[in-house]
Amino acid sequence: QVQLVESGGGLVQPGGSLRLSCAVSGNVFYVYTWGWYRQAPGKQRELVASISVSGRPNYADSVKGRFTISRDNAQKLVYLQMSSLKPEDTAVYYCNGDLRGSDGRGSYWGQGTQVTVSS
Repeated sequence: QVQLVESGGGLVQPGGSLRLSCAVSGNVFYVYTWGWYRQAPGKQRELVASISVSGRPNYADSVKGRFTISRDNAQKLVYLQMSSLKPEDTAVYYCNGDLRGSDGRGSYWGQGTQVTVSS
């Protein structure tokens, strides 16, 4: 069974940094596009950043210049380096993988990790 597991969330002061990680477990052959999403209380889930097979990143305007997405294809990992964090970055962050496993190709979500930016 394919599972995505995020780690690295926590409480940080404004201006601080955090790095999120997401790992895949199960019989996964390949990950195509990775994405990081977030959902704040009372708001819809939104795309924060994504990275293609070729490594091309895409960012929401609100995080450009502050967040960096990267991937490790050999280890089937994706990272989100977050810097200059703001209180409005507070949310549950989810990773998403468009991947091919033993059951075919599909989109999978992690369980989410809480990021709180507060003094």
